[in-house]
Amino acid sequence: MSNVVYLNGEYIAAKKASVSVLDRGFMFGDGVYEVIPVYSGNAFAVKGHLDRLQRSLDAIEITNPLKIDDWQQVMDQLIEKNIPDQDGMIYLQMTRGVMQKRDHVFSRDMQPTILMMCQPLTFANQDKDTTGIKAITQDDNRWADCFIKSINLLPNVLLKQYAADHDAVESILIRDGYAVEGSASNLFIVKDDIIRTPPISRHMLGGITREVILKICNEHKIVAREIVVSEDELHDADEVWITSSTKEIVPVTTLNQHKVGNGIPGPKWLQLIELYQQFKQTVMRA
Repeated sequence: MSNVVYLNGEYIAAKKASVSVLDRGFMFGDGVYEVIPVYSGNAFAVKGHLDRLQRSLDAIEITNPLKIDDWQQVMDQLIEKNIPDQDGMIYLQMTRGVMQKRDHVFSRDMQPTILMMCQPLTFANQDKDTTGIKAITQDDNRWADCFIKSINLLPNVLLKQYAADHDAVESILIRDGYAVEGSASNLFIVKDDIIRTPPISRHMLGGITREVILKICNEHKIVAREIVVSEDELHDADEVWITSSTKEIVPVTTLNQHKVGNGIPGPKWLQLIELYQQFKQTVMRA
């Protein structure tokens, strides 16, 4: 496998790629990113990811220099150069660009720095034999505008690291008494046979996989509601799941060292993961 990246209009070997030390992404974390899954050599839900990228760019006042077709072409080229016909992920990052000198105030005519790279990834083969993961809850100490997919991920890194240090895979974040999302995932619960996920707000990042799950539920007439989830309701849930583009749908079977439901993946998860795998074969890999 080669390791070619796209940097500011050029395809270049990763080990030769470099950016200025005065890039605002390096100095301030001033930029945004996207992670796009690739199935059998095809980038999935490109428009959804690029729409979300545009919302992030608009929020921090960076002009998008490429059109959707241009982005698609770059992705296709990178996949062909690195992971043709394979599963993987694309990482896309755009910073505000390079400063003349270090200064918090930015110029609105800066040329953004664009990096895109991809790598192989094995998606979990989740089925009835899946055992689930451990998670913990933590106070959401991130900033307010979590709908921006910022490259400044230090709070998320520390929240995720705290989970790892306490024998857990993910931290589910609590803000003002309500569960919001994971440190690197969206959240679903099941109670009394009803699937619930916190509604989109500025305090969370609306995931593409989350949208896919809601779409599948709608198509198969499975009751799923976008509704707030209190911390008490989280702990009282029959099932808890986390979702993301690279993790897909993962059941949480232990929360804060206590069993979720019966301590095994529940019937709604088993139903959804089967439908999701069908969706992968008929849509994502098509």
